[in-house]
Amino acid sequence: MDFIILDLEWDSAYCKKKSGFINQIIQIGAVKLDQNLNFVDNFSRTVRSAVSKKVTKRFTELTGITTEDMLAGIPLNDAVREYNDWVGDDFVTLTWSNSDLYAIMNNVKFLLSDGLQFKTGNYADLQSFVQNELRLKGHEINNQISLSAAAEMLGISTDMFELHTALDDSTITAAVLKKTYNESRFAPYIKDTTDPEFYKKLTFKKQYITKLTDPRIEPKHLSFICDKCSNEAKRSKKWKYKNHWFMTEFICLKCGNKFLARVMLKVTYNGVKASKRIIYPTEKVQQDVTV
Repeated sequence: MDFIILDLEWDSAYCKKKSGFINQIIQIGAVKLDQNLNFVDNFSRTVRSAVSKKVTKRFTELTGITTEDMLAGIPLNDAVREYNDWVGDDFVTLTWSNSDLYAIMNNVKFLLSDGLQFKTGNYADLQSFVQNELRLKGHEINNQISLSAAAEMLGISTDMFELHTALDDSTITAAVLKKTYNESRFAPYIKDTTDPEFYKKLTFKKQYITKLTDPRIEPKHLSFICDKCSNEAKRSKKWKYKNHWFMTEFICLKCGNKFLARVMLKVTYNGVKASKRIIYPTEKVQQDVTV
């Protein structure tokens, strides 16, 4: 199995077929590593836009790719066919975050023709994997980190690369993979993009529940166990809602412990996720629970 480290650069343009703006792929860059993470080959193509005559100023400032570069590129259909031939058959695609997948979906739907698909096969979000590995190494990471930040934490120099160009970004990402790869911990991140459920889950829009009358709420979502004696607690006041949180007071039926309870209910692809907090304002103690 090969590892295909893929990076795309895209620019926003109005697409008549979509009746709106689309992140059109302008550059495809990738690095191929074998199963032992040895370099095999790389791939780079610049794409000539089918929907705009020039690239935006912001895109050029970010990537260095000019309108002249774009116009000298090849049609997206040709670039994707060449890429599909290059990746082979037994591989896993890795990108830094899953944002490239959204661009691929829209470009396949609105810009590619003749039923052409962009081969991704098995897929893993390398950003998620690397962040977890960095935490295991002792780094404190609370938010998503950039590729350059991850490289810096791992002691990888990016001075000789042009960040935000597809091939250089994929080359840096390959170096990050080599520094962090662990076969057993990496395996759970691999997903099959040919499974229809994969893209359904990817594009599912999470939402917050804001009313207690919502039929998706179950009794367990609003129940609390006393964190002092582990027995059932009972709500003593009415629920209030503010900034995505339902709030009220609870009292333990056994030990009489009183506390403030907060619940955030979020609808995910797999159902309702309840994030609970027990708070003691005077003691400044807070306990987080997710169900």
